Amino acid sequence: MSATETSPPKAETPSLTDYVAGFVVGTRAKDIPLDVARLGKRSVLDGIGLALAGAASQQAVISRRYLTGIGIPTDGPCTLIGSKMRMPARFAAFVNGLAIHADDYDDTQLAVAKDRVYGLLTHPTAPALPPALALAERDKRSGADMMLAYQVGVEVECKVAEAIFPRHYQHGFHATATCGSIGAAASAAKMLGLDREATRRALSIGATQAGGLRENFGTMTKPFHAGRAAENGVVAAELAALGFTASLNGLEADRGFFRAAGGGYSPEMIHGKLGDPWTFHFPGVSIKPHPSGSLTHPGMAVMMEMIMLHGIRPRDVKRVAVGTNHNMPNALIHHKPKNELQAKFSMEFCMAILILERKAGLEQFTDEVVNRPDVQAMIAKVNFGVHPEAEAAGFDKMTTIVEIEMNDGQVFKGQADFGKGSPANPMSDDELSEKFRQCAAWGGLDRDTTKKVLDLVWKIEELRDVNELTKLLRR
Repeated sequence: MSATETSPPKAETPSLTDYVAGFVVGTRAKDIPLDVARLGKRSVLDGIGLALAGAASQQAVISRRYLTGIGIPTDGPCTLIGSKMRMPARFAAFVNGLAIHADDYDDTQLAVAKDRVYGLLTHPTAPALPPALALAERDKRSGADMMLAYQVGVEVECKVAEAIFPRHYQHGFHATATCGSIGAAASAAKMLGLDREATRRALSIGATQAGGLRENFGTMTKPFHAGRAAENGVVAAELAALGFTASLNGLEADRGFFRAAGGGYSPEMIHGKLGDPWTFHFPGVSIKPHPSGSLTHPGMAVMMEMIMLHGIRPRDVKRVAVGTNHNMPNALIHHKPKNELQAKFSMEFCMAILILERKAGLEQFTDEVVNRPDVQAMIAKVNFGVHPEAEAAGFDKMTTIVEIEMNDGQVFKGQADFGKGSPANPMSDDELSEKFRQCAAWGGLDRDTTKKVLDLVWKIEELRDVNELTKLLRR
């Protein structure tokens, strides 16, 4: 080739950020399949109930006290669920996102690829719902508008989490905090009606705020991750709406989110996949039956089955062995928990409390219960580690093998890949409503108001103004 000749121009690589923005802007309510709409409504009901329960948590109390202490007015346009306070949208999103995740009782995205860790990707509702709810309340938008923004936010959040290389989670990032910020930005951008270019900037602003370390599991900072992700989304979209500049390719660029936070991503797991299929349809979202890390739930289901089948009594148990793949002890890091937050990430506690009380709800996950002598003694009988059969089953499952040895020499053994509440064994609408009632009661909502909220959420798409719902969530 001579010096005067030039190489043919390279074909421009399609922008992933532009594709995501196009999905956010272009999706309409009619594009959401009926089953996806129904499943999304179930998760919204779950999230609102959890926000009521979580509002009573110490971390939510501290967060509200912090905001009032720095002078944020409490007569703003957006409800802090479970309190009388109302604040600007970003702060309502923060506190409500934190409250939804406070008890680690909220829904969980499931994985598709075998090298992604099933049940460890992100909690979709805690980051995506609060921005949509706060902005809808502030702007007096309909329930249908809010649900559309929520669905878009969940879909973006989950596909981003699925696509990023597994190193992201394995090296310490918490996907609810990181991918959640991007999903929250999508939710808020949809709620504000941003155009495609502004949405690209909002996604980049959301991505640049993304942060959250798994070292903080078992502390108040884990739910802070979800609250901050929700707030990040509102900030990102509102700044973009005002013309704030950002990279138009903040997700896929060489110095963008995927490369910086995970070493890269699998384009085929997100490009062309938004809404095809919707995550709620496949692989699905799991709704929790217990306020603990989702990785404890298959083992808890097995334990309850064996307790009831064999009539197991605490005094007769000699030892318990629980085996999983190696990614599960990597998340369930508290083997000798001393408080409720650590207990949520302790397989040992979750096994022990079921043996002792045959249930594991909000009332079992308290500091007082965790430190009871009988609970600590039973925890000492539980051994939790890696089992070769569970490891061989693949990371797209939560295979858990439980073995109970009795004092008389009998040995009972059980195994499960999934827990109650997963798409393989879903909670019924009645079970979900009962969970909502228990969470609302924990948060101090009276029965009559609880019934009104339930009725409204089950027909949320018919609400002309979301304020019909949010005014009932103050107490």
